[in-house]
Amino acid sequence: MPKIRGKSTAKENRTKERGRRKKGGSLNWQIKSIGGLELALENERSSRCVEMPFKRYVEIGRVALVNYGKDYGKLVVIVDVVDQNRALVDAPDMVRGQMNFKRLQLTDFKIDIPRVPKKKTLIEAMEKADVKNKWENSSWGKKLIVQKKRASLNDFDRFKIMLAKIKKAGVVRQELAKLKKENAS
Repeated sequence: MPKIRGKSTAKENRTKERGRRKKGGSLNWQIKSIGGLELALENERSSRCVEMPFKRYVEIGRVALVNYGKDYGKLVVIVDVVDQNRALVDAPDMVRGQMNFKRLQLTDFKIDIPRVPKKKTLIEAMEKADVKNKWENSSWGKKLIVQKKRASLNDFDRFKIMLAKIKKAGVVRQELAKLKKENAS
């Protein structure tokens, strides 16, 4: 039977597939250990372990930061997952509603709540977990607070900051010169 270019018979396809399996070896991954959220997998051919790269998962009780829209900058809690693109979120100072995952940035904080809790239960759980205080003490929260302060400055405030930086640089320069003189002599 003449072979048509680009076409293969079923028998040839089976042979190719067997060859691929033999070359590649088995890729049977086995669960080696589970520690918290970390999952280590081990390949039969090698002894190297692969740790899961993500620590923040979309789950009920996960605290997230809204990065777009009218609720920009607010901390919300995921109370239910609607589908693979959206979650039901709630916060003490907002109305419960659906939000796209693209509009959320997951934080390291997670609170213990049941699925779709009442507002009162949610507020109590947030206070018990001290989410607001933990957020304000985190480096991410501090950075956002500084950004908000800088954005709210007027022209005269920025001018005063510029003068303070110049003064500080002058003092540092003088002290550095003194230290260099002491070391040189």
